[in-house]
Amino acid sequence: MRLSLRFIVPLLIALTAFAYALMPIVEGLTRRWFLRDLDLRAQLIASTVSEPLRDELTAPDSSRLVAAFESLTQDERLYAVGFCPTTGAVPIGSTAFPAEIRCGELDRFAVGAPNDLTIGGGLLHVTVSEVRANGGALGYLVLVHDITFIDQRSEETRRYLIWLFIGLAVVVSLVTVVIAQLSWRGWVQSLRALMRGETLLSAPSKSEPPELRPVASDLRALIRDIEEAHQARGNTSTTWTPETLRAVLNKELRGQEVIVVANREPYLHDREPDGSIVVRRPASGLVTALEPIMRACSGTWIAHGNGSADRDVVDADDHVQVPPEDPSYQLRRVWLTGAEEQGYYYGFANEGMWPLCHIAHIRPTFRTSDWEMYRAVNRRFAEAVVEESRSADPIVLVQDYHFALLPRMIREALPAATIITFWHIPWPNPDAFAICPWRHELLDGLLGSSILGFHTQAHCNNFVDTVDRQLEARVDRDAFTVSYLGEPTAVKRYPISIAWPIAPDLVRKPVSECRADVRRREGLPADHRIGIGVDRLDYTKGIEERFRAVERLFELYPEWIGRFSFVQIAAPSRSSIDEYHGYQVRVRALAQRINDRFTREGRAPIILKVEHHEPDSVYEYYRASDLCFVSSLHDGMNLVAKEFVGARDDERGVLVLSRFAGAARELPEALVVNPYDADECATALHLALGLPEDEQRDRMRLMRSLVRDFNVFRWAGRMLMDASGMRRHERIPDRTTDGAT
Repeated sequence: MRLSLRFIVPLLIALTAFAYALMPIVEGLTRRWFLRDLDLRAQLIASTVSEPLRDELTAPDSSRLVAAFESLTQDERLYAVGFCPTTGAVPIGSTAFPAEIRCGELDRFAVGAPNDLTIGGGLLHVTVSEVRANGGALGYLVLVHDITFIDQRSEETRRYLIWLFIGLAVVVSLVTVVIAQLSWRGWVQSLRALMRGETLLSAPSKSEPPELRPVASDLRALIRDIEEAHQARGNTSTTWTPETLRAVLNKELRGQEVIVVANREPYLHDREPDGSIVVRRPASGLVTALEPIMRACSGTWIAHGNGSADRDVVDADDHVQVPPEDPSYQLRRVWLTGAEEQGYYYGFANEGMWPLCHIAHIRPTFRTSDWEMYRAVNRRFAEAVVEESRSADPIVLVQDYHFALLPRMIREALPAATIITFWHIPWPNPDAFAICPWRHELLDGLLGSSILGFHTQAHCNNFVDTVDRQLEARVDRDAFTVSYLGEPTAVKRYPISIAWPIAPDLVRKPVSECRADVRRREGLPADHRIGIGVDRLDYTKGIEERFRAVERLFELYPEWIGRFSFVQIAAPSRSSIDEYHGYQVRVRALAQRINDRFTREGRAPIILKVEHHEPDSVYEYYRASDLCFVSSLHDGMNLVAKEFVGARDDERGVLVLSRFAGAARELPEALVVNPYDADECATALHLALGLPEDEQRDRMRLMRSLVRDFNVFRWAGRMLMDASGMRRHERIPDRTTDGAT
């Protein structure tokens, strides 16, 4: 007891002193945070009421305006509201509007100046916002907030902090004393054992009953396996790199082969008009994520070969070694006829499954002929997997909605294979999925997987609910597994990401040069502000909503006209489908209409680039821009958001991110918006363009640390370690049975 007191009392004194020393810093930070929030709140209130305010100013009687101000002050923090017209010196205000605020002295309340008042012992915070109409100023809206609550909360924080440190001192002291006592007893017991001639790591006791020795041996082996798996998963300090991933593959899966099946190939070969062959990387988030994995694993990628020169570069087995500059894995190309591609890819996959899974208000189209072609092509890819397998139990990574039937087909041909299916797009709720005429067949196909992965837990929940509604299967919601036809499928969340560190070739060019070159290329002055969007021309990406937000920005904040342009890189996509063709026409027309309204001195507000861009060009625009706007209407993850964060090694730039993208759950430091709300998006763009550099740096550092730690190698490593754990557990029953006999 005396030992505990000798330890607790000094620690208690030290922590209490530290708490008192920390108080001024905490109070200062708390006050600055509250005042900044009040200023942002005042901006939003001013933006909201400015339009109705302009209407009230034209009325001959100011009583309606005063009544409107009185209704605003019902907010307990909003003390008073007033308006100072440019033509008069007497403010129009609510009843409590302070007489100390005079229209001719509003400069004292400018941003950055001391703008607090003390009236009747209470502390007030004053903000002033300009009200404009038809290009001219009507006056100034004055908002007065009561900030006495800040002192009250500071007092509460001080009191809680002191008690927290006192409790922390007591707990830490007691835990330390208990651990010291236990450690001392352990050392004493070990020494006594050594004196008796025993070893610290004794062998299994020979007194064990013989009939229990096989069971005991298996239990020890199982405990070792579980400990290894736990250590691998629990080591949050692991830096995931290609080398780490290779080490996991060699250790956990003993170097077994990895086969990736995806519709899109990582490299395609096209023939130019002059007869030469060029290599291109398609615009695809799936390729962005998986290609670094294959470089690390040196496996086989099976994909549809649709480049105009793809057949000219493969060997007799339809293989080509990639990447061209430094081959590290092989690409196996599967050839499809025009009719097969039309029915399987453009028909069932992209006119049926894509709109079914995305909440983008496009009606899915299902045709029996498309379904039959989809099933036939899945069968063709299953045959390719069997041909490429060098063993009876490969690890097969099946990618996306193009191959919902493939896991079951592979399972029938290779029963010992470990099949990991990753669904890159959202999974709809059970009622929406029930629209599909072949819903049972699709679920049966996916449940041939050993592991089925989604980006978010919400998508996992939707899938399990769908299975529970549609199939006779046993669903375990605690372990998130589905047992169907006697085989379990684990349903897991694996948020996908990008490679880290970013390839040196993509970020070698300094940010300053990127900014200068992009502005010179687009005919813009050096101080012109730029936003960037990078997407396929797809109706789920919200490009129309993005352009309307830019238009609304100029309407609400005309000071940005001629000073800000938004560059949209839009890779053409599925233009043979009517919905996509019509969408491209609408996007072009909307960009032209906005440019006709707001182009000043040759500076177009929307710079639309409907063409393919190589990664180095895209990253140049990322690094040159002041903000990136991701406005997806519904998205599985959206890797553009993470690419922008990865590109900004200068820790500058602002990410404006749709709340309907999976990335919004991982990157809350972005300005998260509802893309359907043009006013909210316009306000977010305005805030992004005016965000101080220190706040940009704080936000970007947090996002970059997350993208660094949770990169694509960790995404793949988690799936492979889960597959390894599943294989170990599958071996245990057989081994235990053999030992018992």
